[in-house]
Amino acid sequence: MTSDPVHELRAALADAAAELRGGTAAPELPHVERPPKPDFGDYSTNAAMLLAPTMGEPPRAIAERLGGIVGDRLSDSVARVDVAGPGFLNLFMSDAWCLDALGRMIAAGDSYGSGAAAPEHVLVEFVSANPTGPVTVASGRHAAYGDSLCRVLELAGHRVEREYYVNDSGTQVRLLGESIRARARGEEPPEGGYHGDYVNDLAERIGDAADEDPDALAARGVELMLETIQASLERFRVAMDRFFSERSLHDDGSFGRVIGRLEKGGHVYHSDGAAWLRTTAFGDDKDRVLERSNGEVTYFASDIAHHEWKLAQGYDRAIDVLGADHHGYTARLRAAWQALGGDPEAIEFPIMQLVNLTERGERVQMSKREGEFVTLDDLIDDIGVDAARFFLLQRSHDTTLDLDLALAREQSNENPVFYVQYAHARVASILRKAGEGKVADALASAPEHGAGLHPSARALLKRLLEFPGEVAVAAERRAPHRMTTYAHEVSQDFSAFYRDCKVVGGENEAFRIALSVQAMRVIARSLALLGVEAPESM
Repeated sequence: MTSDPVHELRAALADAAAELRGGTAAPELPHVERPPKPDFGDYSTNAAMLLAPTMGEPPRAIAERLGGIVGDRLSDSVARVDVAGPGFLNLFMSDAWCLDALGRMIAAGDSYGSGAAAPEHVLVEFVSANPTGPVTVASGRHAAYGDSLCRVLELAGHRVEREYYVNDSGTQVRLLGESIRARARGEEPPEGGYHGDYVNDLAERIGDAADEDPDALAARGVELMLETIQASLERFRVAMDRFFSERSLHDDGSFGRVIGRLEKGGHVYHSDGAAWLRTTAFGDDKDRVLERSNGEVTYFASDIAHHEWKLAQGYDRAIDVLGADHHGYTARLRAAWQALGGDPEAIEFPIMQLVNLTERGERVQMSKREGEFVTLDDLIDDIGVDAARFFLLQRSHDTTLDLDLALAREQSNENPVFYVQYAHARVASILRKAGEGKVADALASAPEHGAGLHPSARALLKRLLEFPGEVAVAAERRAPHRMTTYAHEVSQDFSAFYRDCKVVGGENEAFRIALSVQAMRVIARSLALLGVEAPESM
């Protein structure tokens, strides 16, 4: 991990612990956390309590010995080491360590926070909403999550591809064609058809739709809807690497090939005229139909053919972002993946939960089928791309999200995205006041400081040092929402620093300018991971 002093601090503690264990290293690095109060030090570790069961000594006694070794190893980097409570080791880092840490962050530039222990080639499939209507707010949450996850994974060091799986075959697509024809004739769509105004628009754009074959209308309707979907996603700052057509699997014989492959492996059997995949052999609760007795291929079979293609591409990992109604679908997909020879640990299924829009206490309903829905474009028109992305990413993907439209419109510190963007703009304003010359000089030389670091400056610096760890955890846990919280915390710490420490014309001006530059960089990078702009004036 590049230029991460905190990671190196953990490694030093691990080396000290290994020395206590007679040279035997622990299986993982000890935890190093910021204590709840600065009085307890800059960092705290429970390493001694973890060592106690194997060493057969009281944790406090181990902590005393460990503290001595750490103090010797880190030398001038640690001002004081205290033992607290049942055996916590509290580290008070020296000003020299802090200044060196700031210099290393600045020197790292755009690479700060990058790097992964084991880089992978990852395919992330997300959004993948049926091309039978515009992108809704619910699908917008998928888009924000999937794209931000890709950005985090890329910064962490992985090679990532973004894919949208286009369900352009089957009953729902034919219903779109029938709905377009009905609207062209001035009739109501068929039962289960589509009623939105966009269907009328499709009928008008296609022309002569009243007498067209529904399948031909469906194909043309899907083509036009995909253009609309792509435009909406691009507006939302989501650029897919691939739109994979389900129909292509029908056209190239993939179904016959994959069923034959699974039969050869002994995973398919025939009963009541249908072909079944023996998913129970891989932990599913029942076997699943691949091909019905009438010869119709199931949606599940389409997914299997698609995942066979994924396996053939040689990705190290596949991540399928699924909708809230797909909880029961993951077991059969994983079973099929294994039947195809895939490693069950190399495929993941994050399940997105729903979005509730509230307006003056009233919930706005969304239903693509009935035409009573809010599109992603509607949301962007209302609150803007930045607020839409930030708010849709504020909660973990596996929890229901309530998006407060009134709050998202506010130009105040109560609005979290406004608060973070304003902090970035404030830093930019300070640096403009300092002038390019002073900023360049502050960045060109090693940071220096006269008297002891102000607590607010130290708090901000420690927050900035958390960035690599936050990126690593967000990538590992598939949790880009963490970056919304982190960006807000950095902004809060900068506001406290700016309140307490005069930057331009104050004491230790060069140091404070350098610290401000790094704060601006980290805020901007955090926002970029969320797909949100970092303005330099507001």
